[in-house]
Amino acid sequence: MRAIGQDALGGPEVLKIVEIDRPQPGPSEVLVRVHAAGVNPTDWWHRSTGGLFAEIAPLGWDVSGVVEEVGLGVTVYRPGDEVYGMPRLPQPAGAYAEFMTAPARHLARKPASLSHVEAAALPVAALTAWQTLVDTADVRPGQRVLVHAAGGGVGHLAVQIAKARGAYVIGTASAAKHDFVRGLGADEVIDYREADFVAHARDIDVVLDTIGGEYGPRSLKTLRPGGLLVSIASPEETYLAELAEQQGLRACFTIVEPDNGGLKEIASLIESGSLRVEIDTVLKLEEASKAHELGELGRTRGKIVLTVG
Repeated sequence: MRAIGQDALGGPEVLKIVEIDRPQPGPSEVLVRVHAAGVNPTDWWHRSTGGLFAEIAPLGWDVSGVVEEVGLGVTVYRPGDEVYGMPRLPQPAGAYAEFMTAPARHLARKPASLSHVEAAALPVAALTAWQTLVDTADVRPGQRVLVHAAGGGVGHLAVQIAKARGAYVIGTASAAKHDFVRGLGADEVIDYREADFVAHARDIDVVLDTIGGEYGPRSLKTLRPGGLLVSIASPEETYLAELAEQQGLRACFTIVEPDNGGLKEIASLIESGSLRVEIDTVLKLEEASKAHELGELGRTRGKIVLTVG
């Protein structure tokens, strides 16, 4: 089968089409014929640094496709079922390929109203938003939520999930994305290039920091006493917990996990019309290097997706 591979860590140019053996599903796994694969910051981080394991590994986690075979003991899917998900993260998964295997319960049935391209854009970003805002922060009606990079892959979904939970949502975004972010339901949008978000976002209950660096310490200044900052930016962001505690606040760093239940909740929001995914660019599998180049510019509105086949 065709897949994207690399011989060395480095820039987007190291990505290339390779021919490898088609994998076989093990016990409790399924073989998925990949129709589309989403592209995420974690992909280019792993491509350039080796990620958490500092080694070359198959790229891609976001997947939407059709079950080709089921392994021993699998009863929840049959060949022909349309599925989507984010298997194995942070372990390698290999969605940049014509076929991939996945633990059956790391997937869920694809929302019927979505194309494979749309479904492949969801899992990593939507599960990140869901797990941070719902599982970690337990956002409730009336709370004030600040979402950084509200027009990006995670951010644009986080805005909608927070609104679906009844929150008052403030987003930071470039001026060009303000209408888009408001259209997602944001109550306020701050142009981070022209204004200091600390001066405009006050009494915040929950901050979702997708950027890192100085944004973490600055975001603490927007929180009400006891408020929570959740960072997904970098494993180095764990220092924020101690800094927050010194100020009577809370902070944590979190990594998204495979989540069958979360995928089902996201599918329900999609089907109810409370959540939609924005597609910035669609490219072919063999254009993976171009997808990474575009993604690393940090200017996308929504998601980049690779089509397979």
